[in-house]
Amino acid sequence: MMDRRLLSLVPQAMGHILATVGWQWVGLVSNIALVWGIVSVLAALAAGGELPLATAASLCAAACAGKVASSALSQKSSFRASEDIKFVLREKIYRKLLRLGPAYSEKLTTAEVVQVSVEGTEQLETYFGQFLPQLLYAVLAPLTLFAVLFPFSWQAAVVLLAFVPLIPLTIMVVQRIAKRLLSRYWDQYTQLGDGFLENLQGLATLKIYQADAARHERMNAEAERFRIITMKVLRMQLNSIIVMDIVALGGAAAGIGVALSQLAAGTIDLFSFLFIVLLSAEFFLPMRLLGSFFHIAMNGMAASGKIFALLDLDEPAEKPLRASAGDAISLADVTFGYEEGRTVLEGVSLDVPAVGMTAIVGASGSGKSTVAHLMAGGSDAYAGDILVGGKPIRSVSVESLARHVVTVRIGSYLFGGTVRSNLAVANRQASDDEMWRALESAALADYLRGQNGLETAIDEGGSNLSGGQRQRLAVARALLSGADVYVFDEATSNIDVESEERIMDVVRALSQVKSVVVISHRLANVVRADRIYVLDRGRVTGCGTHEGLLEGCSAYADLWNSQCELESYRGGGAHEARIEL
Repeated sequence: MMDRRLLSLVPQAMGHILATVGWQWVGLVSNIALVWGIVSVLAALAAGGELPLATAASLCAAACAGKVASSALSQKSSFRASEDIKFVLREKIYRKLLRLGPAYSEKLTTAEVVQVSVEGTEQLETYFGQFLPQLLYAVLAPLTLFAVLFPFSWQAAVVLLAFVPLIPLTIMVVQRIAKRLLSRYWDQYTQLGDGFLENLQGLATLKIYQADAARHERMNAEAERFRIITMKVLRMQLNSIIVMDIVALGGAAAGIGVALSQLAAGTIDLFSFLFIVLLSAEFFLPMRLLGSFFHIAMNGMAASGKIFALLDLDEPAEKPLRASAGDAISLADVTFGYEEGRTVLEGVSLDVPAVGMTAIVGASGSGKSTVAHLMAGGSDAYAGDILVGGKPIRSVSVESLARHVVTVRIGSYLFGGTVRSNLAVANRQASDDEMWRALESAALADYLRGQNGLETAIDEGGSNLSGGQRQRLAVARALLSGADVYVFDEATSNIDVESEERIMDVVRALSQVKSVVVISHRLANVVRADRIYVLDRGRVTGCGTHEGLLEGCSAYADLWNSQCELESYRGGGAHEARIEL
């Protein structure tokens, strides 16, 4: 139960653990002194002699003060040990995710990351703050008591000490069962968390299709499985506690029985007998308390397995190169699939110049958003080459690429807080003037001036804004980042016509000084692009201007004509209706 790897993560915690044990030992010595004072009075009273009240009172007062002080100081040291492990582990998990980059979600679910970084580290707080100190103290306390009682009755002291190892033997037996059981418990726990988070995120969709009842039943089944495994863990804990109580009480009774027989035989006096009786339980209380902490510690050890599995994930190779201002992006014969055996992109080649608008269009499922995903460094698991300024993107650091390429997606996430705090995500050093200029460019400044300016409250996910306002705020945030390449991935989908027009005005103006990639299902938004790439089933089937593609690319022409016909049917104008294809 002494995990060397955990201890090596927080070497300073060992000092706090030893300090906790030291103060617990001081509390034990104080308790022995308290018992000595009480027994001396009782023995004198039984003998009919002079009562040492002054001496006993002074000793008891000092002992009580020692117990109070040692208890407070041991708790303080325990807190410091647990505080260290939580801080270190959460920092390591966070930095690991940063090193894994955007592709971390290919190896871990979000729910699992949340559970191990929150619940898992909380379990290890008990392991460091309570279990490890108690483990050492449970060894030290019986040895100290044995040394104290040995001069009064070595036979009783030996019997009491002999029963103490039976408790850890019980713990060892339980450990073998608990290790397998707790591993299943954590697997079930993470599975339940995954399902709950997925259902919560997709609740609106489930309601629309009236599929929430079926998902509810599935969640109930998963919750029932988790309840069953939880009950098994609790049953195992309660059974082991009963066994430990039997051993502790039996050991104390055996020691007291030996002392009582010696008192009857006249080999020890009343003082010795009472001293042994009152301290006999102290032999077993530390080990008994260790057994209580043991179950929580085992849960923490199971959680640590999950944490180390995360920390041991293979990381991308160190990327020494940096993207620079003006670096263009190009794809050369890129083939990629999210799953083995299912190709999404097949031999895709395209160039994104340092300045200007490049559009990527195609039917749904043609691979448009996958191209954006790869441009932003979302995965290295592709064949072919992706170059940034002539440098392989695999060799460009994640931090540098994130500053060079910014992606604005449909439904870009807004954090609960204020407009200012959301804009500061992109640039923490941005001044108020810079923020207002970005909001002006995104056509959102007038609205916010009528509210509370930069301090306008934003609910989680931007739920207190309209769809168009949310997307315009996301565009303003992207502009504030000062990136060199802006990728607008369906950034005008599912918003009102006015917001769509204003965002496209921003995009066209931005393309005069920056590199802009527009991925859109709606061709009316890209007719003025400098170059349009047409994707069909993961392949580039056309490249050129709008006019050139209408004449030379049947896939583009068919898509354009079908959209015109549908929009004309719905309203007769390019902006009177918005068709999702």
